[in-house]
Amino acid sequence: QVRLVESGGGLVQAGGSVRLSCKASGRTFDRAYVMAWFRQAPGKEREFVAANGGSIGITYYADADSGKGRFTISRDNAKNTVYLQIDTLAAEDTAVYYCAADDAPRTIRSPYGYDYWGRGTQVTVSS
Repeated sequence: QVRLVESGGGLVQAGGSVRLSCKASGRTFDRAYVMAWFRQAPGKEREFVAANGGSIGITYYADADSGKGRFTISRDNAKNTVYLQIDTLAAEDTAVYYCAADDAPRTIRSPYGYDYWGRGTQVTVSS
């Protein structure tokens, strides 16, 4: 049984930063295992933020044209943990952030590609 537990959310001021963590348990996650972050704002669909993994350890971000932007995904395989750093927070970043994992996602940027999910951590950005 794979279990993912997110942490690090909370109330953050606009312009600030937050670092979210996702601890995985139930199996050993080597770097080939794809770990991803999604977010869901009230009344909106769950959207892709970032992912890392695969056979050659590629990192993916939502906006391929701009690269990393304000989001940085990283992972510590020894700790079975993936992180999401969000800088220059804005009100539109307010959402529940979910961690997802899969050994071979059908699609990297779609929530339908992942079999395992955490319960999410709320990030609320105040102005």
